[in-house]
Amino acid sequence: MIIQSPNDVAFNLFGISIYWYGIIMAFGIFIAIITANNLFNFKNSRGKDIILDSAPIIIIFGILFARIYFCLLNADYYFSHPIKILDIREGGLSIHGAILGGIFSTILMVKKYKFPFLKIIDPIACSTILGQAIGRWGNYFNSEAYGYPTLSQNWGLFIPSSKRISEFSNYSLFHPTFLYESILDLFAFFILLFIYKKTNSSGLTFFSYLTIYATIRFFIEKIRIDSALNVGSIPIAELISIILFITGILGLIFVLKKEKAGL
Repeated sequence: MIIQSPNDVAFNLFGISIYWYGIIMAFGIFIAIITANNLFNFKNSRGKDIILDSAPIIIIFGILFARIYFCLLNADYYFSHPIKILDIREGGLSIHGAILGGIFSTILMVKKYKFPFLKIIDPIACSTILGQAIGRWGNYFNSEAYGYPTLSQNWGLFIPSSKRISEFSNYSLFHPTFLYESILDLFAFFILLFIYKKTNSSGLTFFSYLTIYATIRFFIEKIRIDSALNVGSIPIAELISIILFITGILGLIFVLKKEKAGL
């Protein structure tokens, strides 16, 4: 099956192009916020709708950190075109930056509502990967986040010549890594949802999220050919994934030891 490349512009409003990327990202964020709020209320009757009430903070810091992180990875371009930093309609948001933004906004929520950090971050982590599964389709409309050529005439994502990396300009069909990650993220969501609903251990869902997503991203990055920045020959996304994986494993050990000790 050949996946055709779509038009990245959904429609024009008063002469301004509205891109599918922005629409899909907004939808993914909306679903993630609603899901996180419902999951939080499922376990915490005392804190009804605090995630929904804090949605502006979560969204602002999530997008801000995601954009700053992306621009830092592409510093040469954005230092030369600083006005482009403000233009996110066509893409340019990093999930690793968004994770940092989500953690920062959760810290602010802890101070405001006096809820333990892990009790708030657990449902947010669970719903975040659902939002990621949706948001990856924005990459499809932008013809980005694709992998190596499939070397097949019957399978692959068609990438227009203008969006191809120069090294692979003679190829037209590429691995749709956005699709691979979207499917894996969706599976991960159901795993995290099961963990969240079946356990009372605060932090287990969050650290499981870090571990699972780091694993997904690490192996997807092995297929992708559009890494923003490499450290030596290693994509920065792989290094960050290793850090997240280690953090997740250490966090899981901490949570399970705490549970075993009855603390």
